[in-house]
Amino acid sequence: MTELNEAYQYCKSIIYKHSKTFSKAFSLLPKDQKQAVWAIYTFCRQVDDIVDEGAHPKKELTKFTQEFDQFIQGRLQSRHPSWVALADVFKKFPMDPAPFYEQIEGQWMDLEPRIIQTKEDLLDYCYHVASTVGLMLLPAIAPGREKELRQGAIHLGYAMQITNILRDVGEDLERDRVYIPAELFERHHYSYENLQNKMVNASFINLWEELAADAEYYYTSGIASLPGYPVYSRTPVKGAAYLYRAILPSVRDNHYDVFRQKNYVTDKQKKQIIADMQ
Repeated sequence: MTELNEAYQYCKSIIYKHSKTFSKAFSLLPKDQKQAVWAIYTFCRQVDDIVDEGAHPKKELTKFTQEFDQFIQGRLQSRHPSWVALADVFKKFPMDPAPFYEQIEGQWMDLEPRIIQTKEDLLDYCYHVASTVGLMLLPAIAPGREKELRQGAIHLGYAMQITNILRDVGEDLERDRVYIPAELFERHHYSYENLQNKMVNASFINLWEELAADAEYYYTSGIASLPGYPVYSRTPVKGAAYLYRAILPSVRDNHYDVFRQKNYVTDKQKKQIIADMQ
């Protein structure tokens, strides 16, 4: 097996381990595009893991940024499989480094947290950590259509990240992270103390549902851009959106318990969602 093949297999193992939803949706792509998704996902996973699991995250993220600078300049000496695969993606497709740098900026937001006051603040965060992923992918899965599809990709990123936030309220709380805007706590008469006490009451449900409605709006807007994608990537993008969207009703089915259990879409449900789109 060549170094490049091994590099892509490494990236494939990363996406299969960490995101069954993404891997299942994008498995429908042609080979080159599918491998590009693996490599781009691995880049995102690396910066995410530095922030969530790194022993010295600020130092490690600075080093990673410097490596990416060298990568863009063609001066990186590392033969780590993630860089080998990403270099091939940059060679094959008209990649734009900007969203990669913005993704790194998003990770700094988690390292230097600030209170999210408004929905606008939340969308700014969602753009950096999630919409950028769609913008990274566009040159690979819809080459030549990046400008036309940009807004839809941004909106799908908003929708998916808000969904993540609504699913992971308890998990984030354990890391001392609160992504729900302060204005929603006030509007729905739900306090930070209630959140710490893992209280699921009418106020929490109303707050949760307001953000869920925002996510639904952005899903609808993002999905409306699907006809602009090449035929080969239309179904995979739709699949990713629909699989993520299905997390919201799974939380409702579990009576909004986002504190004591992980809410997810079962493999059986995923297969049915994909089958319904064929």
